[in-house]
Amino acid sequence: MSERLLTIRDAINEALVQAMEADPTVFLMGEDVAGGAGRDDRGGLDAWGGPFGVTRGLATRFGRERVLDTTIAEAGFFGAAVGAAMTGMRPVVELMYVDFAGVAYDQMLNQAAKVRYMFGGTQKVPMVMRTVVGGGFRAAAEHSQTLYSIFAHIPGLKTVAPTTAADAKGLLLTAIADDDPVVFFEHKRMYMQKSHVPEAPEPIPFGVAAVRREGTDLTIVGVQRGVQFALEAAEALAGEDISVEVIDPRTYTPLDKGTILASVAKTGRLMIVDESYPRASLATDLAAIVADEGFESLKGPIRRVTAPHTPVPFSPPLEDAYLPLPGRIVAEVKRLLGA
Repeated sequence: MSERLLTIRDAINEALVQAMEADPTVFLMGEDVAGGAGRDDRGGLDAWGGPFGVTRGLATRFGRERVLDTTIAEAGFFGAAVGAAMTGMRPVVELMYVDFAGVAYDQMLNQAAKVRYMFGGTQKVPMVMRTVVGGGFRAAAEHSQTLYSIFAHIPGLKTVAPTTAADAKGLLLTAIADDDPVVFFEHKRMYMQKSHVPEAPEPIPFGVAAVRREGTDLTIVGVQRGVQFALEAAEALAGEDISVEVIDPRTYTPLDKGTILASVAKTGRLMIVDESYPRASLATDLAAIVADEGFESLKGPIRRVTAPHTPVPFSPPLEDAYLPLPGRIVAEVKRLLGA
């Protein structure tokens, strides 16, 4: 089956196109997903396609009945998405930045996540919340957070954080077809990364981690961009005869604990790289799981490499110091191994 090199941004766009072509109940809504009131030089309706151009072209292709620009009122249009999902539609609703989660939090926490449980499993809520996370874009404290754990903490929500274009397409197709609400995190600094992507729609199942690099001395579990940082660090460490295995969970609810525990059983050591705040984070959760269920495999302490417990700085040098970049990972690996 043919594959092409696509960016993560274009792979997400392609997944949306294929899902909307296959199922007329799929529709998009959010702020500027069709480009607001602007028109491009060809007279199209979607000159922008969101702040990162992910949904560009979809309004022209599917019309304004299925690609809906909303007002700046997340509480309202997320409530509308929950209602639409409960009545047979499959909305893909965009929260422009995850930093705005508080505005729509009640709809996700108390409505989308709980409806199926409270109706004894008889009521489905098939909706996807797409949102943008991540630092390194010089976007300051209110547009740069990685708030995965806020949603992973809530039973009833599935949480997905792809790191390659192929995964972005395959996991989004799975998310749209799922009968439960899914939160789909897209890292703004990874949109332009390319990988080979199948042309045909090939959904990727949730709860299956990927081993991005095999190794024997230490396991690093990366959280989204943390996988990229870990791979760069592993390549640098290979030149010093340190063999690092890199695990990409891809989804955090459900979580593939088996692959992580098997890797730690092989290497005996664990590091987690997570751009999130350190308190009550995915890094903390993953460390606790391995401490509970894989303690006998460990040859030393678990190390978490995260952002500090501070807001994301706007200053470029401070933001670089804030992020768990590869150089810091290399130093922490050496310290953990006593190298």
